Amino acid sequence: MRYRAMLLASGLAIAAIGAAPAKADVVITVDKSTQLMTVQVDGATRWQWKVSTGRTGHDTPNGTFHALYLDANHHSKKYDDAPMPHSVFFTDLGHAIHGTFATRRLGMPASHGCVRLDPDNATQLFSLVAKEGTRKTTIIITGNAADAVARAKIPTIPAAPAASAAPAARPASAVTAGTLRNRAADDLFAPVRLYPQPIAQPTYRQAFVMPNAQPPVAPPNYPPFPRPATVFGDFR
Repeated sequence: MRYRAMLLASGLAIAAIGAAPAKADVVITVDKSTQLMTVQVDGATRWQWKVSTGRTGHDTPNGTFHALYLDANHHSKKYDDAPMPHSVFFTDLGHAIHGTFATRRLGMPASHGCVRLDPDNATQLFSLVAKEGTRKTTIIITGNAADAVARAKIPTIPAAPAASAAPAARPASAVTAGTLRNRAADDLFAPVRLYPQPIAQPTYRQAFVMPNAQPPVAPPNYPPFPRPATVFGDFR
């Protein structure tokens, strides 16, 4: 009896194990060229979010990784105790997927090597990885962050307005007497163009006149000197 009871209990335990739901495969793909993350569960795309990968000099490494461990309230020991909420670490060097409060930088490389997410998105991803397990989570990093930077620096050139068709020139033979009369009438009733009046320029001469200067006096009209009889020529 005791042996039968043990067999029955072991059979129930095996059945319970077999009835447990299987873990789903989670694949997280990060494209640094587009700064987008795609999350797939058993091959079906569930989410796609903007991210910020490593900026110049702190590039996020490319490759295929597995989630190593989770930390819901992590702070960076290297960069001034910066908050890294809901971190999913995938390298031994400390690279992780985590939330960020610099949400305006999402869509452009901005981190020191980690993959930043909106805090709400990081919470959802953290819960999914915690549920399915780190061993079932694969992280794929592809692309080049320089492509995203180059694309952001390309200025947008507005489209040139469509050129209006110029009126066709009228041949000289088409000018008639009636046309000349109409032109004369148009000139007669054309609006008068009022040109601005010239502005009087200030006279600066007074600034250089001495205060006690006297008006010039004309020299007296002296009579001509008599010319000596022995001297020829005019000495005036």
